[in-house]
Amino acid sequence: MINEIKELDAVGRFVVQAAFSVHTALGPGLPDKVYTLCLAHELKKSGLAVDEDVTVPIRYDDLTIEGGLQIPLLVNRVAIIELKNIGHLGALDQAILFGHLRLMNLRLGYIINFNMPAIKDGIHRIFI
Repeated sequence: MINEIKELDAVGRFVVQAAFSVHTALGPGLPDKVYTLCLAHELKKSGLAVDEDVTVPIRYDDLTIEGGLQIPLLVNRVAIIELKNIGHLGALDQAILFGHLRLMNLRLGYIINFNMPAIKDGIHRIFI
């Protein structure tokens, strides 16, 4: 359990640092895909494993919904990153990430809103 928390903490630090690097270089106002690709690049430079556009089936009872869930970035198979480029995040954005974490049996997720003058105001961490 302690090693898992240490790994999640380390991944989280890299995610935040990478978000700051990307936002400093590019600023707000670009398409989500640009930020997704640049953030993935920064994280890979740090030595992390990054899966992009991960499709996850949803299982309910005896039903499997292929492609039911789309994850923009999965880091080290322990953290989900959702990227936004909107005015502000709402409760629905956080609920969606919480649901994704629960369905994938993960504990750490970030919603990063790059449409902010200061990226520190656009980083939202969820740990369950």
